[in-house]
Parts: sequence; C-alpha cells; structure tokens
Amino acid sequence: MLGRSVEVARFDALLDRAAGRARGTARGKESGDSGRSRLVDITGEAGIGKSRLLGEVCARARRRGMTVLRGRATEYERQVPFQVFTDALAHLDPHALNGFQETEAVAPLLQRSGTADRFGLHRSTAVLLTRLAAPSGLLLALDDLHWADPASLELLDHLVRHPVHAPVVLAVTRRDRQSPESLAARLTRELDTGTVVRLGLGPLSARDCAELAGPGLPPAETTALYTASEGNPFYFLTLLQAHRGGATPESSAPPGLGTLLLDELTALAPAQRGIVDAVAVLGEHATPAMVSRVTGRSGTEFTADVHALTRRDLLRFAPQGLLTLRHPVVRTLVHESTPLLRRVEIHRLAARELARAGASAAERAHHVAQSLTDWDPAAVAVLEEAAARTARTAPASCAHWLDVALRHLPHTPEHTARRRELVLSRARALAACGGLRESRDLLQELIATPRRSPGGPATGENQDRLRVRAVVLCALVERHLGRCTEAVALLRRELARDPAPADVVRLGLELGSAAPQDSGTSYAQVRTEVEVALAAARSLGDEVKEAGVLAVAALGEAYEGNMTAAHGLAREAAALVDSLPDNDLTALCEPLARLGWAEAFLEHYPDAERHAERGLDIARRSGQLYVVPHLLLCLSHVRVQTCRISSALELADQAEDIARGIGSDQLLAFVLASKAAALVAACPPGDPRPLAVAEEAVAAAGTGVDWWASTAWCIFGWAALMAGDPVRARDAMLRAGGPELQRIQPSMRPLYLEILVTAALVTGRSEEARGWAERARKEAEQLRLPMLRASALRSTAHLPLAQGDTAAAADLFAEAAAESARCGAVFWEAHSLLLGAPLEAAAGRGRDGTRAWLRGRRLAEAGGSGLLVGLADATRPPGDGSEAPYASPDRAELTLRLAGLTARELEIAELVAQGLTSQAIADRLHVSRRTVETHVSRAFRKTGVSSRTALATLMARRRAGSRWDGRAEQD
Repeated sequence: MLGRSVEVARFDALLDRAAGRARGTARGKESGDSGRSRLVDITGEAGIGKSRLLGEVCARARRRGMTVLRGRATEYERQVPFQVFTDALAHLDPHALNGFQETEAVAPLLQRSGTADRFGLHRSTAVLLTRLAAPSGLLLALDDLHWADPASLELLDHLVRHPVHAPVVLAVTRRDRQSPESLAARLTRELDTGTVVRLGLGPLSARDCAELAGPGLPPAETTALYTASEGNPFYFLTLLQAHRGGATPESSAPPGLGTLLLDELTALAPAQRGIVDAVAVLGEHATPAMVSRVTGRSGTEFTADVHALTRRDLLRFAPQGLLTLRHPVVRTLVHESTPLLRRVEIHRLAARELARAGASAAERAHHVAQSLTDWDPAAVAVLEEAAARTARTAPASCAHWLDVALRHLPHTPEHTARRRELVLSRARALAACGGLRESRDLLQELIATPRRSPGGPATGENQDRLRVRAVVLCALVERHLGRCTEAVALLRRELARDPAPADVVRLGLELGSAAPQDSGTSYAQVRTEVEVALAAARSLGDEVKEAGVLAVAALGEAYEGNMTAAHGLAREAAALVDSLPDNDLTALCEPLARLGWAEAFLEHYPDAERHAERGLDIARRSGQLYVVPHLLLCLSHVRVQTCRISSALELADQAEDIARGIGSDQLLAFVLASKAAALVAACPPGDPRPLAVAEEAVAAAGTGVDWWASTAWCIFGWAALMAGDPVRARDAMLRAGGPELQRIQPSMRPLYLEILVTAALVTGRSEEARGWAERARKEAEQLRLPMLRASALRSTAHLPLAQGDTAAAADLFAEAAAESARCGAVFWEAHSLLLGAPLEAAAGRGRDGTRAWLRGRRLAEAGGSGLLVGLADATRPPGDGSEAPYASPDRAELTLRLAGLTARELEIAELVAQGLTSQAIADRLHVSRRTVETHVSRAFRKTGVSSRTALATLMARRRAGSRWDGRAEQD
C-alpha cells in the first residue's frame, strides 16, 4: 500500500475498535466511542487506488476475525434495485440467516421475492447488520458508489442517518465529481456528527511511483512516466505496461489512458474481443456459462481464450465465479467501443437465457430494457411485471421500467387505454420517489387528454374513472408541492363535470383533505361538497366510503374548532370503521389518518392511537406509503401528549425517512416540526437539538403561509422558548399566525397562545401577556377540551404569579394538572404539577407542594421526558422530598378503578400482566389481535393508565391485595 500508510492506520484504529467492541475488550470501550457504526468515505478520481485500499482493508478485517461483505456498484446497471447491497450480501454464508425473523423484509437484497415496503426494508437491514456483526464485528464495503442505483443510495442514506448500535464499519468508495448530489451532501453533513470519516486519496509521490516501477527502469524514464500520469497509479501502471511493450519513452507526449487501453484491445483475436465485449455488457450476469452462451462459443477453445485474457490481466475472476474486467475504466472503454447493435444482441441473448433459467422479471428487466429497439409485447410485459414488483421497494426503478415500456408502446387507438394506465402507474411511482414535479406534469397531461371511447359506453366509463384517479392523485401531488390552492381548484373543476356518485365520493374525500391545508380555503368553504360526497356514499350503500367521508369531515370540523360537530362525526366514523374488516379498509388509509388526527384534536387519545395503528398496519401491507407519515405523526403526537417520549421520537424518525424519500418540502416541514416537538419533550433544558431540527423545519416550509408553514413556525416558537430565547419565540408565533393569529389552527390556538403569554411576561410585556391569556381562556372555553383548558389555566396562572400572588397561581396550576389528567394528557399534567409545586410551598402549603412534585417527577421519569425531569430537578423541594408523604390511592380506590372493567377486559388485563403480547393473547382466546388491542385500550381508559407496564403493575397490586402507592403509572 504505497503512499497510503496514513489511511491504513486510520482504518486499523476503526477496525480495532469495532472488533474490540464485539469482544467486549477495553480497546472497544475506549472513551469517545459511542458504540455506533461508522462510515468511512474514500474519495478520489478514477484509478487513484480507492478499490485497492478497500481490498487491503477487507483483508485486514478478515485477519481480525470480522465478517466482511463487499459489493460493487456498476456503471451500466444503475436501475437494478439494491444492486450494490445484493452484490455484497451474495458473500453471506448460506446459514447466516437461519432463524432471522425479518428475512422476508430484506428479501429484495437477497434477490428473493418479498412484500416489505422500502422503509421497512431499511429498518430491517439495520437489524440484519446488527445480527451479522455478532460475534466479531462486521465490515460492509461498498465500491464505486457513484454508480449506485437510487434504491441503494436511499438505503445507505438511512444507515448513515440512523447508525446501528453494533460493531459495524461501513466503507464506501466514490469519485467526487461523479457522485450524486444527494449522496455527497448526506456524507458531508454527517462529518460533523462523527458518523462519517472522510479519506480523500491524492496522487502518489514520485518516490512511490519509482518503487512501483521497480529497480529495472532508469530514473529518467520513471520521471517521464510519473509526470505523464500525474501520480495516478492506474495510469502510471498502464503507461509502464505500454513502455515495457515497446512504446518509445522519448515521446514528448505519452499517449492518453484511453488510447493505451484501446491499443491493448487491438491485439486481441476476434473471438477474444467478443468475450471481452460480452463481459463488459453483461456486468453482474457475466458468469462463464452466460458468456459462453451469448458468444456462441464453448469447450476447450472458449476456456483457452478466457485463460489467455486472464493472463493478460484484461479479465479477472471475481467472487461467486463472475468474470470481470480488471478495472471499471477498462469496462467503460470496452462497453463504449462495442458496436451498439452488438450490445443490443448480447442483452437480448442474456434476457433469453435468464428467462430459460427461471429468473424473475425484475432480474431480466435490465437486459430486456437494453435490448428493446421496437414494439415487442412479450418484452413490454416483462417490464410491466418488473415495475409492479419494484413499485414498493424501488419506485425509481419502477418508473424507469415503465418509461421504457411507454417509449415502445405504439401510439395507436387499441393501445390507448393501456398507455393511460401505464402513465398513471409511472406518475404514482415518480411521486413515491421524489419526482413530484415530473409526476404532476404526467398527470396534467393525462387529465388533459381528450376522451376517446371507440369501445362504447363501458370504455368511456373506464376512461372517466381513470381520469378521476388521475385528478385525485394530481391533487395529492399538488398538496405535497405546497400548491393546495391549485389542488382545491382542480378538484372543484372535476366535480363540476357531473361525475358518477362513486367519483363524487373520491373527489369529495380529497377536497375535504386539501382544504384545511390551503391558506385561502377553510373547511367551511368545502363543507357543502363534503356533505354531497357523504350523501353519495350513503346512496350507494357503501359503508367504507361513508366511513371515509365521515372521518374527513370530523377532522375538518375539529381543525376549525367546531367540536360538537366533530365529536358526532368522529363517533359515527369510528363506529363504522370498527365494524369493518381490514380488507375493506385498504382504500381508507388516508381517512383513517384523518380520523386518528380528529380524535387526537378531540383529546380522545386511546381511540386516536387505536385507529392510527390500524391504519398504519393496513397502509404498510398495501403499499400506501404516502399515507404512512401522517399515521406515524398522529401516533407521535398522541405519545407526546400522553408522555411516552421515546416512542414519539422513534415514530417521528420513521416519518422523516419517508418524507425525505417522497421529496415533499411541505411534508418534510411537518415531519421535522413533529420531530422537534418530540425532541423538546425528550431533551433536557439547554440541549440544542430541538431548536436545530425546528430551524430545519421552517427552512423546509420556505416562505409559504399555509398550514404546513404555520405548524412549523409554532413548534419553532416552542423550541426557542425552551432554549431560553423568548424574543425569537414571540417573533416565530407572530410569523406563524399572521394578523390576529388567524393562520394558527383554531383548535390548537390556546396551546400555542401559552407560548406567547410566557414570552411576553419574560420580556416585560405584561399587558400583552394579559391580552393573550384572556384570549386563550375564551377560546378554550368555546372548545371545551380539558387539555386546552389546562393550557389556558397555565397561561392565566402566570398573571397572579407576576404580581406575587403565589397561592392563586398555585391553585390555577393544580386545576390545570387536574384538567390534563381528565383526558390522559400526562405530559401536560406533569408539566402543570412541576410548575405549581414550588408555588404551593411558597404559599405555605409545603405538603401539597411535595405531593405535586413527587407525582410530577414520577410521571416525567416514567415518560422519558428530559425536559420535565430537568424541570423537576430545578423545582426539587428542600431535603429532596423523597421521604415526604404522598397521597396514594388506597385499596378502595384501586377496587374502584378496576370495577369498570368487563369480565373480558379483566381477563385480558391479567394476561397482559403475565407479559403476553397481543398476538399471544389473541391466540389463547381465539380472537383477533385487533379485538385484543381494543380491549387493552378500553382498560387503559377505564383505569387511567397509559401503558401495558402500568396496567400490569395495577393487576399485580390487585392480586397482592396491598396498597397501591401510585407507582403503577410509571412505564
């Protein structure tokens, strides 16, 4: 490894640390080691020695006993999904996955069929790497990543943003100037976090090149070759080989690299050149058997030519018996110099041989696409099947296969319907992988296509249905592009065309979903259209569609603060949804998200969680990934309110992965705002992470004045206030709300007004604070929701506190805690208790203050809230308070709390206490898992606990017949 001693030493340290962690040695536990995986980014120009360094690192890792997996991305297979990871995992021991429960989820990486969505695959891949790292560490080496396919890059992005907590080292090589911008940006961003270590390889020195040339070459000739190569080892060795082959060293201008390599090819016999061409074209399918078939040669002559080419070091045998050219630069040159029609023929023969061997459509698609020059129904059918198979795991590849199919589909009337379906499928794939604008353009073109119905009325109806599907998808894409006004206008125009009742429902559902996000349209302005859609669903007798419209209507009314109407609509929707089987709800994933959010805004947290979890399960199984972030964020919101902070943050992280994959700035702004909210609750006071994520959220929202931007700015205000910057917090809230705060969601405004009250008081604007507090009180009274009323009470409590009336302030904080407890808003209950505890003591009610502090502290610790634990530490009573009396419910209260449980709920609660999962309970009782979860949610609500651990503790106290000391609410 001439000239690379520094880089090798850096790798040695990382490998020693990983191997040491795997064995539990002191070397692996040295200070500064976070225990997370690290990625080494090896960069440099072609031929600089990146692959050579990677090979040396792999050898050193093997000597340490580590598992080593090495894969290479290839230039002409950039649409083969997960190609570089598949190449790496091909080196796995056949028994390595025995007993691995998530094999199906990572099946696409193993060239097997599977049903996982791509984001589930990402998470399962991290689990797989953790498994493979035991017992001695893992090195995952990925070469030539600048050529990696989009699915592989997305997976790597996930692994970089979510390092696995295992002794894993990832090493990648790439060319700087050819790397995709997204890859380079991600690796650069993570340099500061320490997740990524960059090793930039430069040219070798003159001394290194002289040593490479050996003692037989005169110094003057070595210097000439070094100068011509500029220290690039691959170019230097190629020049050296040419020189030894008879090139004149006196030449003032040594030939270029391409010329040298072409000269090397001209010496080959035609049969040998044919083999070299086939290897260059076949890439990952260049087995000796495949090369033999596509060249039409076999037997001893073929074997002799392959051996001759390996002796020339033009061909090499790679792992798994593949033939490769000695360097990617050589492959590029050979591939580009092979006549086009010859390349097409090799791909055609390869596709035929793979089909004969039983390969899947996805495996054949690359060669079919490269060999397709004219309309071929059988070939296009392969591309369509490959697209269908990759739609969920690799939508970019799906869009590519469909694009090839569409380019060869004749523009004739008999193919019109098929073309429209393929265009719609391609638009959907593009929308899923970040191509939102291209998707919208395709959909607008599809919508504008004049109706043709040569097949009669039935064909015309089919075209109308497809048009409506395109309109609904286009409106969804417009929403993700932040163009809600355009989405609303598009839907209204389609409704004016007098569509069929079923289409009225589809359009009404989307219109009701889009309107609240449009700064110029309130739900009240589309209420009539939603009511018409509801009537249409009922006229069709379609309970599924009826439930969907009811859910959308419930959210619309809840958003606007019409809580009486929202309560009624949510109850109706929930009753229908709960009565329908999962298969019937496949088309209702987004309405299920709407219902979950409506119930969250109505503070029906167990119901919101139950419906969101059900929707999430259905959405993932049916591949409706665009809905998944909304369901995840609904759950995250509920778990922040109910103080299950670790889970809330994990859900927001999952939503972030999908939002970045979709490429919607508006959705990303919402996701990052939700993540920032979870981080505010999770992090101790003064931690910079919540504000940093909130800043990224408002940056993603841009200059928009829609709901997405308003939400992002509100959370930014909260993060700024908790970071100790009330001026910035106040400015953010006014930016979010606009004149009279009208842009802030009405049903959440009292909570956000609390930020303004606090910021105003801290900055000396007492009259402004009084005005905001009075507005919060009035709006909360109109909404009649406990958590929002608690927020208004906290806002009001600041006013007497500012005047020194601690008793009045303490009473208001205590009332706020009680209101929060009524609806299960545990986070705000603890927050109110901890704010009020020192005031109770100051008012001469020390015993009450100690009780409040102890309960608040217990709730904070159980929920994993660093913010509240920090607040508890700051308000700790004298003498720690740990021995102070605590108002614990006695046996009578315990009995009362359990008395409301039905026999079945009590039976299931006992099984929960035994540690059984929902599925295990379902199997034992011969009921569905959903039925078990419903009973568990009801038990939570009736007993006032918020976790399975808490319920188990409650049941244990019941069995023991002892006093319950309040600790059952700890998770």
